[in-house]
Amino acid sequence: MDNGASSYRRFLDGDEAAFDDIMRELFDNLVFFIYRYVKDTHAAEDIAIDTFSDLVVHKSRYNFKVTLKTYLFMIGRSRALNYIKRRNHIVMTPLEESMKADDCSSLEDIVLADTRARVINSAVDRLPDDMRAAVHLVYFEELSYEQAAKVMKKNKKQIDNLLYRAKKELRTILGKEGELLL
Repeated sequence: MDNGASSYRRFLDGDEAAFDDIMRELFDNLVFFIYRYVKDTHAAEDIAIDTFSDLVVHKSRYNFKVTLKTYLFMIGRSRALNYIKRRNHIVMTPLEESMKADDCSSLEDIVLADTRARVINSAVDRLPDDMRAAVHLVYFEELSYEQAAKVMKKNKKQIDNLLYRAKKELRTILGKEGELLL
């Protein structure tokens, strides 16, 4: 799938199953991204559902100039920030455990991977909000710098600078712990 654009075109042409394909492909990543802002699983799911419902209700808003994934993340970020404004405080959360036990060959691998994830999550959580969001979008969601820039309403150079400073800050935060991760 080309990040959902072809499925969305099929949906616009009347293929209801195409929207299910889009949901299956992008929903979990969108919820995970929104969760980093709102720190509430149920709220993140609700915001993601609202974001997808925007595609159904306002079909003409998406103009295919950016990927559908980027468009959804832009809407999701905006709605997450609106939600936070209503809550009156900003809180970010550590990354969820994304590794499955089936991926590891032994208990030792599981423990080491869990330790690495906790150390990295703790370090990423200590970054300023913009750096944290840039790291999440580029390294965890695998968006390009251009796509991340559109989601964060910045330019490509600003994203590059944020990631450079984030890496530098992470090296400082991780220190000796970071050497153990290698």
